[in-house]
Amino acid sequence: MLNVTAPDTATRLLSPDVEQAEAAIVEHYPRLVRLAYLVLPPSLGRNRRVLTAHSLAQRALPRGRREAAGAQGGVPGQRGGAGAESGYAYVRLRVLRSALEAGIPLSFRALPRRAQLPPLLPQVWGLRLFPRSGGAEELALDQWLATLDGPGRAACVLRALERLPEPEVLRVLTEAGVVNPTAAVAESGDPSTDELFNSPEFDPCVLQARPTDLLRRRRLTRAAIAGGAALAVCGALLALPGGGWGADGAAAPLYAKNAAAEQALDPGQLVRVAPTVWRTSSRTDYSGWPARGDRVDDTALLRRALAVWARPGRSVVVSATPGTPSGPPMGPPQLLFAGTVDQAVVVLLYDGLRVARYAEPRSGTEVAALDFARTDGASADTAMALVLSRVDGNVRYLTAPWVTGAAVRDLLKPGEAPADLKLTPEGMTPPVPSPAPDGTCAGWNALVLAGDGATRLITDLGELTPARLTSGAPGAERNVTDGAELGEWSRIACLLPSVRSHGVRTVNAWTYAKQPLPEGDGTATWLCTRAETWQGTADRVQAQFLAPGAPLAAQAAKAEGTAACGPREPRVLAGVLWKSKAGQWYVLAAGSAQFASLTVGGGQVSGVAVGNRLAVKAPAGAQVELSGKLTDGSKAGVLR
Repeated sequence: MLNVTAPDTATRLLSPDVEQAEAAIVEHYPRLVRLAYLVLPPSLGRNRRVLTAHSLAQRALPRGRREAAGAQGGVPGQRGGAGAESGYAYVRLRVLRSALEAGIPLSFRALPRRAQLPPLLPQVWGLRLFPRSGGAEELALDQWLATLDGPGRAACVLRALERLPEPEVLRVLTEAGVVNPTAAVAESGDPSTDELFNSPEFDPCVLQARPTDLLRRRRLTRAAIAGGAALAVCGALLALPGGGWGADGAAAPLYAKNAAAEQALDPGQLVRVAPTVWRTSSRTDYSGWPARGDRVDDTALLRRALAVWARPGRSVVVSATPGTPSGPPMGPPQLLFAGTVDQAVVVLLYDGLRVARYAEPRSGTEVAALDFARTDGASADTAMALVLSRVDGNVRYLTAPWVTGAAVRDLLKPGEAPADLKLTPEGMTPPVPSPAPDGTCAGWNALVLAGDGATRLITDLGELTPARLTSGAPGAERNVTDGAELGEWSRIACLLPSVRSHGVRTVNAWTYAKQPLPEGDGTATWLCTRAETWQGTADRVQAQFLAPGAPLAAQAAKAEGTAACGPREPRVLAGVLWKSKAGQWYVLAAGSAQFASLTVGGGQVSGVAVGNRLAVKAPAGAQVELSGKLTDGSKAGVLR
């Protein structure tokens, strides 16, 4: 089933450069390893499949490397767009081809291919590694996969894991060398089991460990020591004058240095932006921030920060927001800040994709912290500030060079004026109490920043980059400035902890419906809150119900990774079970303006309402199904 010929010329010409390929491997490493693990033949055993899958993903990096001698210093380009997609498609094809080759049985008629042999790296001595066990459905799926050949497994994985349509699966299988891709797709199984491929049963990056045969290992160790001693004696004899191994010829030294990696570790190569660049730059983001701080000329400090970024030791505490790679920079990063902050020394670096914060105590350099936050696609609205330190429940920010004024506001007290903050000449704020540090919600502080012709509201969600707060319908978001918008945020601010530490870039609150309540109990407000993340694929959406007189909104529905309540799909539908003042229970539902009618059924409840609001009597604890019809005649369900 597998064609053993090399890729054609067109495939070679379309391959990305090594930097794009490496970025794709780093960003999608767990996905590539899972793909290789599922395509590899189960006959290899789970331990060898795990190590081989990691080896194939790491060997997907192409051998070609551009000369670094002519590389110019500057801010590294941002990842994304067609280049990043082509980089991932290219390394995925290399991983898939190698995994299919690994399934070809060894034969004396042909030399073995590299993928057919046990992996050189990575290696684990004294342990057997295998993924965590799943349930009965995962076991049945694994047994069924064992009955397929390599192309069949590849077709199944491309459809289930990569979510590729059938024409795209056929194309990728053809490029991978499969002779009959149509037959492989035909035997690829039932799509109803596709969600099981995301189970921990098939995740070779989350592993369990067990010892190998201890007695056999002891015997092999003794034999290896004896063989090593004999080899050392032979080597000494061969190295005598007049004999030995001979010259290495054109081979590189034992450690071949990489010019780009060396430049990334050189403090003298750090990119430093002039203080006025942001005024004329076509991009208003972190690339326009000048180097600030009282330690920007401390070469020893900058060298430690770069070295820890490249290879953090055991005493370094490393954290990264979801979807943020924590590997070394591709080239010399940009210096944003280096200075003493409270009881620590802090360095902020930017490589076009991420901001990295290095912090060490003022008393010594034995321990350190390294934090990463993804910042690609930042703008003047989202590059307003960075967190410098958190001490005793307080947070201190470094603001953008275009910020002209700062104040702190308690979102739960919309009627109070914000308290002005005095910025240092370098743009640092004084310590500001972090919102809800003890888990309670007696107050929620947000920072009001003025500059670049606008006033923006940001808040700390436990990450290096604060999140911007906005109001308005999807596609028409605006800064929170007037009293009505602040009043809405005062009712929903205490729901923000549900999106802490998820790499959130912006949070938008939108009143999508107002509903007169039955029995004259007032008017309720329906809101939709969308937290958009820097990675763009894990946005979190909540629908909230605000009853008249209630101090805080109640969560009616939530979803993750959906386009609802956003510019691409600006609609939302949710419902709640509500009790009137007289004690009668109702099913209340409301949708955005795109809904022409709503329907509820089940749990001894049945009703239809014309328009985007519905109220039907219901027994206590009723479980119902809610749906709606849009103005264009199509059907839509509730947020979930």
